[in-house]
Amino acid sequence: MSLKLPISSQQGDERLGRMAGFQVPDEAMPIVKRLQAKYSLDVERVRVCNRTFYFLHVADIIPLFRMEVHENAPEFPFWVKIWEASLVLSEFLARMAPEEGQRILELGAGMAVPGMVASRLGHDVTVTDYEDEIMDFVRASAIFNGCQSLRCEALDWFRPRDDLGQFDIIIGSELLFHPRFFPPLLDILGRYLVPGGTVYMAHKSDRETLFPFFKMAEKDYTIAMQKHHFKNREKKMDVLLTRLTMKQH
Repeated sequence: MSLKLPISSQQGDERLGRMAGFQVPDEAMPIVKRLQAKYSLDVERVRVCNRTFYFLHVADIIPLFRMEVHENAPEFPFWVKIWEASLVLSEFLARMAPEEGQRILELGAGMAVPGMVASRLGHDVTVTDYEDEIMDFVRASAIFNGCQSLRCEALDWFRPRDDLGQFDIIIGSELLFHPRFFPPLLDILGRYLVPGGTVYMAHKSDRETLFPFFKMAEKDYTIAMQKHHFKNREKKMDVLLTRLTMKQH
């Protein structure tokens, strides 16, 4: 039994998606059917470095505000939106050549655009978020994009796991939304980053929580920042791309 989902687009051109729709691969059908029983779904089309990616997406997020909130999750369902900062981080990663043996971990992945882009371009990537059902969206999208080697794992920063190993690079976009999460995030970075490893973060540049976090982090990390201008048909903004390199104490 075939299934087509409507396509929306980060680039603002909906015409092709409305006409054609997205044909769900058979391999992804069990995941999509399971999620479709709970959510209205569409597929969001994203272009990164002249490549097209497709992401399973919640079409109507309003009902999510009435669902029970995970105790360690924010009230807004951050995972349902492709954030502009994640696109800037994706473009950056798309220009990073894979290295043999190098492992990348994405934290607070949501729809996992940066991790998906890196995986498709040959990196060894594990993406995480606080609830396994969120990862079901990413598992389906990984099939859509031919990224079956992408690993998807649930990770609660307040109850870190011991079975993930360590990573050469940790990435995340719009992670610094509330000071409550700063101490567990720093613990997570220290736990999963190899000695001398690097963290890349991307955030809207005027987010007030950024510099309080970086002040906390500067004890253990050398911090460098670069501002990028994001622009599409609907929005313009500055995104701060930050590199944190673990100091050798």
